[in-house]
Amino acid sequence: MSFDVSSIVARYLNSCKLHEVIPNAALLSELYKASVQKKAQQRRTLLVSLEKLEDVDMSPLVDVLLKIHLFDVDAVDVLCTSPLAVKQESVVSLVRAVNSTLRTVDLQDMLFKKEILWDLFQGGLNCQSLKLRSTEIQNLNMVGSFMQLHTLNLDFCSSLTSLEMDSFACMPKLMRLSICGTRIADLWTTRAALTRLPSLTELRFQNCICCKDTGPCLASSNGAGSPASVGNLFSTYGFKSINQDSLDDSADLQHEVSFCDLHVQERDDCPEDINLKLRDRSVVSKMYLSCHPSPICYEKYYREYMIASLPHLEVLDNFPIRKLDRELANTVFSQYYEYLPYKRQRKENVASVLHMRETGRGNVYHSKSSRIKEAVSCRKSPYFYSRSLCAAKLCSSASPSLHMLSNISNNVKEGSGNLRPRQFEYHPTNPSLMAFGTLDGEVVVVNHDARNTFSYVPLFGVTNSILGLCWLNKNPFKLLAGSDNGSLRLYDINDTSPKAETSYSSSSPAVFEKFEQLTSLHVNSTDDQFVTSGYSKKVAIYDICSGKRLHLFSDMHQEPINVAKFAHHSPNLLATSSFDRDVKLWDLRQTPNHPCYTASSSRGNVMVCFSPDDLYLLVSAVDNEVKQLLSVDGRLQTDFGIASTGSAHNYTRSYYMNGRDYVISGSSDESIVRICCAQTGRRLRDYYLEDRALESPILVQSLRSDPFRHFHMAVLASYVRPSSRRDIIKVNLLESGQYGDKDSMSEDCCNSYGYGG
Repeated sequence: MSFDVSSIVARYLNSCKLHEVIPNAALLSELYKASVQKKAQQRRTLLVSLEKLEDVDMSPLVDVLLKIHLFDVDAVDVLCTSPLAVKQESVVSLVRAVNSTLRTVDLQDMLFKKEILWDLFQGGLNCQSLKLRSTEIQNLNMVGSFMQLHTLNLDFCSSLTSLEMDSFACMPKLMRLSICGTRIADLWTTRAALTRLPSLTELRFQNCICCKDTGPCLASSNGAGSPASVGNLFSTYGFKSINQDSLDDSADLQHEVSFCDLHVQERDDCPEDINLKLRDRSVVSKMYLSCHPSPICYEKYYREYMIASLPHLEVLDNFPIRKLDRELANTVFSQYYEYLPYKRQRKENVASVLHMRETGRGNVYHSKSSRIKEAVSCRKSPYFYSRSLCAAKLCSSASPSLHMLSNISNNVKEGSGNLRPRQFEYHPTNPSLMAFGTLDGEVVVVNHDARNTFSYVPLFGVTNSILGLCWLNKNPFKLLAGSDNGSLRLYDINDTSPKAETSYSSSSPAVFEKFEQLTSLHVNSTDDQFVTSGYSKKVAIYDICSGKRLHLFSDMHQEPINVAKFAHHSPNLLATSSFDRDVKLWDLRQTPNHPCYTASSSRGNVMVCFSPDDLYLLVSAVDNEVKQLLSVDGRLQTDFGIASTGSAHNYTRSYYMNGRDYVISGSSDESIVRICCAQTGRRLRDYYLEDRALESPILVQSLRSDPFRHFHMAVLASYVRPSSRRDIIKVNLLESGQYGDKDSMSEDCCNSYGYGG
């Protein structure tokens, strides 16, 4: 049995009397409007405007809404377009009270407390449309029940940096999602979250200049198929799109946006209102800025990636997705990205891979005969099943498992100071050990599995950063270390005590002549010599046993030689990389007046390293220029095509992972670890590192892959806030999770990020 709408008015007045509150005139007006709607046989909607209410009005209103199902009201809309005079807790209670009658919740510009947002997202809502524009949302974990939600607007939530795997855990009916003007940047984590939405058909990360909602733009050419957002609009009507070539040249973007040299032409097929705007260059510039793109829109092939990843999507950024668009997107995706490791087309089950290994059977998903032959051929490799297991286990979650090493070793240092890592290396034979050198000249060996300190050496007695570390190959308990003041020492970690008083072990009596401005050192494959280079044009070769400097080569390059590396298998082959943009290969059996060859980069080279089998050289130049060369002659084998940032101080370092299957790359001005296939250059994943507690990005100073565990690595990280903090973070890509440990200790800052490997 239902009651007349006027009964709501009576109930509200009675509730006000009970709570000793004067009835709110605006709310009474809305109740009477609903009565008029009934008489006109219209849909009966109750509009609750929160900005017209005060905190004292909330209790009687909640009382009424708790019984809203008894009255002849079809829907309740809760709106807020200005700052509130009511408590946030009261707002949550109000929308919960409406229950199934709730239709639209529009809460704009509200600075919700973290606990309020957590309660809202965890508890869920029964509304059909939820708008949280310009709300300070930092972690979007909407894991509560939103079973009726079909429209979600999160535009201008500027604190929102990423979408977690469970961001939209229970929204089976969500069709329209708008996330313009946020800080979301990562394609992979975003895809992982959006694939949880089975009904999603309309998506926006940037809005069309003439569209307020997510649907296809009505101003599209011929009513379908042409882009309507500003970047796409210019592409359609003869201008360059921000989602295409202009994104490759960030330095020219501002020039393009200004339209100083742009010839603006009217088009017969362009809507008249757009033509009017195009006649005024200042208006066009404002239109461009009104697109509010999230950073993800500037990722190369963003549109193609999203279309290929979301097969049910019909509209992206107000641009309808045609059949031709989807075919092109699938082609681009297969050319530049790996959906799964090792070129697998579908996700495998770990149990099925183990069953294949035990029975000796091949991949069951290869249906065509050519693919069966390919699978059988690949299966002959001794690494086939280990690679299959890694591919099956690789986590598609937004966040891999992270563990910090700072709290393992901070208790070994005397006084109140903390260890500040600057360089690190995995042990070559013991999977549990890792050595790292600090900004204060110490060397620490930790058991990163057992999470304890193996040995601690206050290395040089003075404050000089350790920029070079290298384990010996044939005697892997000996460790060579070099500092930025040129001091060199060889240590046997079994002979050092946790509180060693001597500056070097008695078992390694050799004293090495200093190499000034050192940034790198490396031992050859036979452990009889090592090479040093630094912030100079010199390279020195030392005899490890005697400590004698055998050679000092000058002017091998025109600029400082940041890194020099021996080959893994030939004790005489040496590669040098310099800020003069050249990489050179040398054979020490010949007089090094002329290199075997020279290969050039377009920017200064930060580092070079050999692949584990010495077939390739991996060269990393400033600002994400990463290339793989054939080591035999220096020919380009793979250009990884990583976008530059425009910063001359964005020092990039890259290493091989999983043998030489993949390349991991990170840069000192960015919070991203990129993973690419070493042979094809196709991108497998990007992982963004962020301190969730401090809501601060983590900058990648250096990184190494774990030589014993596939898809494991460690990152030498510096923190933006606090700027002095540094740490080594272990990353397990096969496991989903967050930080395993927290260390809030602050440290002194250092500006030597550009030196060393």
